Order: sequence, then structure tokens, then C-alpha cells
Amino acid sequence: MMNYKITFIIVVFLAVIYFLKDYSYRKTEYYRITHNPYLRVLYNKGLKGEYYTYMYLSRLEGYKRFLFNCYIPKNDGTTTEIDVILLHDSGIYVFESKNYSGWIFGNENQKNWTQTLPAGRGKSHKTQFLNPIIQNKVHLKYLKGYLKDFSEVPLFSYIVFSDRCTLKNITLTSKEHFVINRYNILKAVRENVKTVGVPYSKDTLDAIYEKLYPLTQADNELKLEHIKNIENKYKHSSKPKPDTDDIKKPETSETELETVSSDDNAISDKICPRCGGKLILRTAKKGNNAGNSFWGCSNYPKCHYIENIK
Repeated sequence: MMNYKITFIIVVFLAVIYFLKDYSYRKTEYYRITHNPYLRVLYNKGLKGEYYTYMYLSRLEGYKRFLFNCYIPKNDGTTTEIDVILLHDSGIYVFESKNYSGWIFGNENQKNWTQTLPAGRGKSHKTQFLNPIIQNKVHLKYLKGYLKDFSEVPLFSYIVFSDRCTLKNITLTSKEHFVINRYNILKAVRENVKTVGVPYSKDTLDAIYEKLYPLTQADNELKLEHIKNIENKYKHSSKPKPDTDDIKKPETSETELETVSSDDNAISDKICPRCGGKLILRTAKKGNNAGNSFWGCSNYPKCHYIENIK
């Protein structure tokens, strides 16, 4: 009987903690824009990364506005998705979120970077993924075009890796991009604010916000179309898909990468929870789900993990 009472007390205690956190979460700007339930954020690495980025930056001094999952239109009628945008009186900050673990190697000009994960018995598993700086260059290109009426406001590029990984050897040469762990994001942005100052008015930032906010409210149809457009580019291209072991030396120029393989960060953010491989977009060809897209492990057929697209 005593054990049941202890279990009941623990359950009630955990429920109260969850309720309080959920209540606090629902007051955040992140929830107001994304409408993502707290429980979904807890169990989705991508959403959790966005939320943690927001929480770190919410302590930034000065006037600020946030935008999440912003679908920027491209010249060909498709879209490119930006994880997190911060509008601050020092400028516009564009964040590409990477929720990896392990060791990360790469330099600014490489087409692919490397993730190294322990594989047991002193061995390691290496995976190539598209240089996230190239990805964010695409984001910046189309965001700048969409905000041509606000060309005086500078854009800053930040690649944010999770706190679970180690940036082992990252070489930057242009000083146009920042590559950091999430726990350093507030410090890095504060240092940039000190360098550039705060010349932009609240009215200017609010005007930018009003222009971009509708792009954060994409319905499921647009999101699915976005994913299918990416999938179709790979299907009709002779170029290998990103985030698989066979693209270590792709024969593509940087321009081709922009249009073929660097459009969407979701391709390289998802990691198989079973084997640590990359999840790539696939389409069911048979059964009741024929024609539907889903995430499948790149190590198939060794690993059969799949994740439905919601």
C-alpha cells in the first residue's frame, strides 16, 4: 500500500511540474507564433532546438521580435524555410539550427561537413552533411530579396549546433557567418550588438515583422508541397541526395547546390534514433500509404526505422 501512495505522489508531483511548465510555455512568443503543443516540443528534437534558441535569446537586451519556420518564396515559385529569425534594433539575425551530437568538422568553403559519432570498441561512424553555411546563404539570398524595401537593415548569419555536440575543427574565413553551440548564442549576439550598435527603430522592425509574419503561418498543404518540391528535385536530378554516405565528393558547383540540395534544412537535421544514421525523404510506393512522403533511415536495409511526416 505504501508503494502505491509513493507512486501516486510522484505522479501528481510530475503532473504539477508539467502543468506549470506548460502554462509558462503558453505565454511565450514561440508558442503564440508556432502553436506547437508543449508535449510535441519536448519530444521533437527540431522543435526543441528552435525553442531553446528562442529561450536563450529572449534575455537579449533591446527591442526584439521573433519569427519561426518562415517559408520564404523563391524565384521559381517554391519556398525555402528559415528556422529562426530575430529582429533586433541592431539588425536581422538568421539562424540555421542543427540538432546534431558527436564531433563536427568543416570549413566555410567545403561543400560537405563531417559528423563523427562513437561506434563502440574504439571505432567511430562518420557521416557527411551539407555545409550549413551554404544552406544559410540560400536563406539570406531570398530573405534579402523579399525584404528589398528594407535593404538598409543588415542580415547576420548564425549556424547553431546543439549543446550535445562538439565543434571540433570549424574554420571560418569570410567573417560573414558565426558557427556556435546553442549555449553560446546569447553571448555571440551580444558581442555583435556591441560591434554594430543599435541604429534601427521599433517602427522599422515592426514593419519587417508584419511583412514576414504571414510566411510563418504556413498550412499543412504548403508544408507538404515544400517537402515534395525538395523530393522532386532529387528525383529528377542526377545529383546524389544530401546526407547519405555517397555524397562525400559531389560533382556540383555552389550554384547547383543552392538550387538542388541546400534548399531545406530538414534534410540534414533529422537523425535516426536507432542507429544514428541520417533520415532522408522517401515516398511509399505500395500499400495504403502509397504516394505519401515519410522519413526513412539512410542505413536501410540494415535499419528499418521510419518516421511519418505530420
